[in-house]
Amino acid sequence: MTVPPAEHATAQPGPVPPPGCPAHTATGTGGATRLYGAAAATDPMGLYEELRAAHGPVAPVLLDGDVRAWLVLGYLENRDVASRPTQFSRDPRVWHGWRSGEIDPATSPLVPMIGWRPDCVCADGEEHQRLRGAVTAGLSQFDHRGVRRHITRFAHQVIDTFCERGEAELVGQFTEHLPMLTLTHLLGMPDESGPRLVHAARDLFKATETSLASNAYVLEALAQLVIAKRARPGHDIASALMAHPANLTDEEVQHHLRLILLAGYETTANLMSNVLRMVVTDPRFRGSLAGGQMTLPEAVEQVLWDEPPLMVCPGRWANGDTVLGGQQIRAGDMLLLGLAAGNVDKAIRPDASAPVHHNRAHLSFSAGTHECPGQDIGRIIADTGIDILLTRLPDVRLAVPEESLTWRSSTWARHLTALPVSFAPRHPQPDEVPAPLPAPPAQSGGMPSAPPSPVPGHGAAHRSGPRVSWWTRVRRLLGGR
Repeated sequence: MTVPPAEHATAQPGPVPPPGCPAHTATGTGGATRLYGAAAATDPMGLYEELRAAHGPVAPVLLDGDVRAWLVLGYLENRDVASRPTQFSRDPRVWHGWRSGEIDPATSPLVPMIGWRPDCVCADGEEHQRLRGAVTAGLSQFDHRGVRRHITRFAHQVIDTFCERGEAELVGQFTEHLPMLTLTHLLGMPDESGPRLVHAARDLFKATETSLASNAYVLEALAQLVIAKRARPGHDIASALMAHPANLTDEEVQHHLRLILLAGYETTANLMSNVLRMVVTDPRFRGSLAGGQMTLPEAVEQVLWDEPPLMVCPGRWANGDTVLGGQQIRAGDMLLLGLAAGNVDKAIRPDASAPVHHNRAHLSFSAGTHECPGQDIGRIIADTGIDILLTRLPDVRLAVPEESLTWRSSTWARHLTALPVSFAPRHPQPDEVPAPLPAPPAQSGGMPSAPPSPVPGHGAAHRSGPRVSWWTRVRRLLGGR
């Protein structure tokens, strides 16, 4: 498997410190390592291994503005923190940094990521159960086959915009747009909301000086959605949250819509980009798919192990003094879940090159009571969208040297900036509008379950007419060379 070359990663734009400034170095106050700046942006995975070698499974780090935190690097330690909510709270108000003045809530770009919000991510115990129950119900109301039909429609529409040219830039033209089109539709927003929300969502995860403004834009857009759905409910997540017995306030509905939109978009867009990059750059990866040794859903799981779409998850806060990974954690300390570092921990994965595509025990969707409730919808978007792209463009290939690909890294995620490809030009397909999303079938015990895919290992629902699977076409192409 190929991995992103560190020397071609790009740092976030920003002011350049003068020579001699401590910001030129990777370490700050107390010798803790910075998780931001050029060093962290160039090779985050290499940085995690340096931290592991120096400190073990838990390392002292600094966030933007030299805000102190602990980065959990070990797989078992990550699961331990995620599974002990009484010891490690999800409520950021526990953090001592608010009281000590370590951060300015009015200006810090960290606030959209670590600040308190009235949503289930920032709650523990019964309050978390109340809020998460509403989110789970909102996400579970859709029949997965119906969701696939809408993803299929959006995927064809997006592909139709570039298929005649014989070339495309898949990040900007496909992987950034399909997840947002799908999520805004499921939330109940108009399709035209997508482009501006794509920009705002990306900006939030960069933790730049404009992150607070982007966060405000997203919240205002969702506030307007709440007003609209109060007046005219529909079959969508926003309406489901409002109707849930948990009796969410309008503010709680708004912030849960933000949570679903941002978390679902960022992870799914990055996941799709990472899978498609592997397809067009790694002959073994593509050959395993073409030869049937690995299904597309299994390919997605392999990439979730190797390149998690969210590398670091904020955050947990210690409710009391404790010891973790040999480090003395004090009450009120901030901890960050190192999802990418945990996935390659040699304690559970001694050979990182060994296939693990059949295994879902990775940390890419976190763990414990706060494990991502929307991960199955994310998988459906990725599986269906990529399947349709490769079915329609089976000869897709990288249009630039692999070493010219670049990444943009922040503390939280590593994002492929562009994926230029070429293929034989093809005509757009006739547009078809699917029926409205059907309600899920009634289940005993009141819990909905996902129906099986129409074809095992090949879950995308395509437009009417017979269609040959993309890996069959790849085999034919390879055989003809």
